[in-house]
Amino acid sequence: MRIDKFICKSTELTRSEAKKVLKSGEVRVNGEVVKNPATQVHENNTIDIDGQVLTARTSRYIVVHKPLDTICSNVDEVYPSILHYVEVDRAFDLHIAGRLDADTTGLVIVTDDGRWSHNIISPKKDCEKTYRVWLRNPIKQEYIATFEQGIQLQGEDGLTKPAVLNIIDEQEVLLTITEGKYHQVKRMFAAIGNKVVGLHRERIGCVELGDLPLGEWRYLTEEEVEFFK
Repeated sequence: MRIDKFICKSTELTRSEAKKVLKSGEVRVNGEVVKNPATQVHENNTIDIDGQVLTARTSRYIVVHKPLDTICSNVDEVYPSILHYVEVDRAFDLHIAGRLDADTTGLVIVTDDGRWSHNIISPKKDCEKTYRVWLRNPIKQEYIATFEQGIQLQGEDGLTKPAVLNIIDEQEVLLTITEGKYHQVKRMFAAIGNKVVGLHRERIGCVELGDLPLGEWRYLTEEEVEFFK
């Protein structure tokens, strides 16, 4: 973890305030002055500000049912951030592990544990995400095999990783992917001449949205947190 982030997680200081304290030379790691805010530290290090030893707050792991017209960002833009829905202290210190577009609803995981969220975000981890997809045109059964083999996306050199397509009816499907390419689900259906008219994420790994109401949130269970470790 970066030292400036550790300070924020251990005090009420903002990131900019933490950098000022670092620049002043008041911060020591294992007895040595550290001024660079990007310095990596570990919870086992002894970190103090002017002699006061810091202890990081416990990491938080939260699932949110994202509504339409909200964004997965720490900054409000055209639409408000989903972090407004998370009623915890310093909610905007959290980051989003797997973003959704403003016009997409469903499961979003937020946390302040960067190493943990890497196991969700990293393409190398093959973390499964399941989406319920509504389509403009009917889809044929033959596309189940096409998605399993991989789809050639416009502008990409190779095929996508194998995906599981479960057809609910002609214009509603469940799609499970293990990547997170830009607009991947929409681009996969565009590649076969169809158009996504509605998109909703139902699952990431072992975490399911279930009956969590729209706009509500809950903490992950211990078992869910451990799954991604």
